Amino acid sequence: MSFDFETVVRREGTASVKWDGRKGYFNSEDLLPMWVADMDFAVPEAVSRAVKERAGHPVFGYTLATDSVYESLVNWMRKRHGYEVQRDWVILSPGVVPSLHAAAIAFARPGEGVIVQPPVYFPFFSAVTETDRRLILNPLRLEDGRYRIDFEHLEHCAGQSARLLMLCTPHNPVGRVWSEDELRTVLDIARRHDLVILSDEIHHDLIFPGSSHIPLHLLAGEEANIVTAVAPSKTFNIPGLGLSALIVPNPRHRVALRKAFELLHLGASNPFSLVAFEAAYREGEEWLEALLIYLTETRDFVSQYLAEHIPKIKVIQPEGTYLLWLDCRELGMNDSELKQFFIHKAKVGMNPGTVFGEGGSGFMRMNIGTSKLIVAEALERIRRAVDSGA
Repeated sequence: MSFDFETVVRREGTASVKWDGRKGYFNSEDLLPMWVADMDFAVPEAVSRAVKERAGHPVFGYTLATDSVYESLVNWMRKRHGYEVQRDWVILSPGVVPSLHAAAIAFARPGEGVIVQPPVYFPFFSAVTETDRRLILNPLRLEDGRYRIDFEHLEHCAGQSARLLMLCTPHNPVGRVWSEDELRTVLDIARRHDLVILSDEIHHDLIFPGSSHIPLHLLAGEEANIVTAVAPSKTFNIPGLGLSALIVPNPRHRVALRKAFELLHLGASNPFSLVAFEAAYREGEEWLEALLIYLTETRDFVSQYLAEHIPKIKVIQPEGTYLLWLDCRELGMNDSELKQFFIHKAKVGMNPGTVFGEGGSGFMRMNIGTSKLIVAEALERIRRAVDSGA
């Protein structure tokens, strides 16, 4: 089959956060939105068909997740990741962000430490602070254009009465796909300090050639202190349907997480999200393979364009995700100036690096999950703005 990722899908007027939310977030409606992490591509036809068929029934009541929903995830993990997940390990969740909050509540008491590795997806911070847990920062280190975990400092952090490590793998926003050696070192530290690890692997299907994602629990063997967050939302562009899953081998951890979700009054039952979840995992693989080719081409196009036309902006070469971490420090602006430059001069809406915490100053996050026509226009706008005297 052939898939069309080139045609621009107009999303204005659909209550899209990315497009219709420009006015509220950027105070501007005439910029190209390259920010919030959803893609502008039409979902796999199987997903659309499943949702339409379900919408054909006139009652949208409370809905159970059938065995086939769980089987679709189990089969996907086995085929794509070589990970044998048992059905009773799976807890459905309304999203990874609620899962971060639930994990903080389940595995650390108020005042106890939770380790986060900035610059990182900003709900990692709020999941800790808003649940009255103590935020412990283990900043990533940028060395020779590549981010690395500071393991010596991580060991120090773990010794500060930490109970939970929130690991992002593949990492948003810096694009790292952590290697087996890196992951094994993380596991060694966690074992020594009896840390639970919440491994956010929501981008695990979006891996560029030359890199391989390894589910953390695969390396842990019989180690049971791993909770893995996964979802079809980023992979198949259905985040608005709000359904993800936690893979929780330890039965005590499952009990603790279920209690946390009950405390938060969160449920995952939605007639449309359930059928989309199942259809994506059962029939979306061919679409995903085509998407990965397109995203790779787009990533390489951006890298080449910046190198040739805007050398002051450098891409931290991503190994996964459809998010690019742009080093804009050579533009010579402070963070406020940088934000205003992209909004008002370049007319391109991206996430400022500062929202991702320590280490984000001077960076911007660009979402390339859109037509190359839009990406090219965004780059041309940035080039003109830089050339005019940035």
